[in-house]
Amino acid sequence: MMWDKVNQRVQQALAAVRQAFRVVTGTVDSSTKVQLLQLNGLAGEQLDGAEYFQHYGLTTSPPPGSMGIAVPLNGNTSHTVVVATEHGAYRLTELKPGEVALYTDEGAKIVLKRGRIVETECDVYRVKCKRYEVEAEESAAFTTPLLTASDKLTVEGKIIGNGGMAISGGKKYVATFEGNINHVGGVITSVDVTINGVKIGTHKHDTPHGISGLPHN
Repeated sequence: MMWDKVNQRVQQALAAVRQAFRVVTGTVDSSTKVQLLQLNGLAGEQLDGAEYFQHYGLTTSPPPGSMGIAVPLNGNTSHTVVVATEHGAYRLTELKPGEVALYTDEGAKIVLKRGRIVETECDVYRVKCKRYEVEAEESAAFTTPLLTASDKLTVEGKIIGNGGMAISGGKKYVATFEGNINHVGGVITSVDVTINGVKIGTHKHDTPHGISGLPHN
């Protein structure tokens, strides 16, 4: 009988302490040190300025309508914090066990896939840094109609081109070659070529009969 009364009092005390509950997020304030969310409880109540605690090094701004888990600290609804959010309309599905993904409601995503594959999908991939280093042990492939470098391009090995090559001196540099050039086939065509100060297309020779005419085919 005594234990029944004790249990009853414990249950009454626990009933007065609010437990974690589900919410739907509204507006987000990301200007503060800890992100603040507007919450709508499933019972229709509204909470403003609930702190959203996230892991160090990772921050997100959940779109309105996201589901969340709210925890009232010490059972006090006025001091509620959010510990997790989810939005079923945008979450990536069909991930294999062990895979990890970052994603947005616009469809941009980074997926760490099985087989040590990192797959990224977006409209613009922008990197801003002082030095960008890539070490690819086997190869690196770019499938794109245009690859642009704003300044110098240095290649330590051979350059192989299967679709032709066009080189011109720009505003800062003149097209130059250093080393041996081995022409193995085809025709070299130029308006004029100067070798050792001699213009190949317009030069003339001294002959026993006077100055020669221009070279011709």
